[in-house]
Amino acid sequence: MKNRVMIYFAKNRDDLSVTYGLKRLIRETVVATLAYEGFRNPCSVSVTFTDNEGIRELNRQYRNIDKPTDVLSFPLINFAGGEEPPADEPQLLLGDVVLSLERAREQAEEFGHSFERETAFLTVHSMLHLLGYDHVDSEEEDREMRRRQREILASMGLSVK
Repeated sequence: MKNRVMIYFAKNRDDLSVTYGLKRLIRETVVATLAYEGFRNPCSVSVTFTDNEGIRELNRQYRNIDKPTDVLSFPLINFAGGEEPPADEPQLLLGDVVLSLERAREQAEEFGHSFERETAFLTVHSMLHLLGYDHVDSEEEDREMRRRQREILASMGLSVK
């Protein structure tokens, strides 16, 4: 699966510390999510690292919510509408993930687990959105998405105690 997934990393601020280990964790998380979902198409995802101010601006611009959030997902395929990925595409562009490293650190401390675990959780959450899952429309969808998140993280050895 790794050879079939391209991940493009970017950061919107030069002073953000993005280590090789963090990128490797994101890659492992993306691959684990796709494997869990049985997604076999070659694909690519972009991951942009930002801070609270950067994600607040995007949240305001795209969701009309003027406050920082932890992660934003911008899917390019409408899986929720039943759209099947084209079989002849050499590589599907799933979409964009924007992750606030500042908020991930805050939440890791707040929830009492590692920054790595929080970052992996946010990546799984965002990847599920790119694959068509949502948690806003109903409690049942929210429970289903949470179950998937727990199982994917557990498969990576990152379950919550």
